[in-house]
Amino acid sequence: MELITTYICKKGDEGVHGNMFGGLILGLIDDAAASYASQICDTQKIVTLKIDELLFKRAVKVGNILKVYGEVVSFGNTSVTLYIEVRKHNVYTGEQDIVTQTKIVFVRIDEDGKPRPIHHHVKERYWERLEKFGKGLLTPEEKFRIGSEI
Repeated sequence: MELITTYICKKGDEGVHGNMFGGLILGLIDDAAASYASQICDTQKIVTLKIDELLFKRAVKVGNILKVYGEVVSFGNTSVTLYIEVRKHNVYTGEQDIVTQTKIVFVRIDEDGKPRPIHHHVKERYWERLEKFGKGLLTPEEKFRIGSEI
């Protein structure tokens, strides 16, 4: 799985019980996963279709660092399904506990909001990179190295 984003729980993020509000975590998941799916699919025109069940397994307190990880589960003709984990990161030990996990489906759309196919080369590129590098998104430096190896 790839690290998509990191977030620190701030004062004001907590609900009435002193834990980070679940709706904020849901929004963090949707935002992070959408940006990841957009990069994987080479388009900004992507919308959330479905988010599977979320079970909140750990409380998140002010000052806790959250790390959101993701990976592609599958591609459809116009959709991509991601597996997402939100983990609470302990800065002292490096240990991480899963706060929640889910699958989320995005659909590529056109200017009118109608589904558009995800290009075949996009899907192939993701699986090739995953096999070769262990991740689907490469840094500019990694892309440069690949280009200079050819």
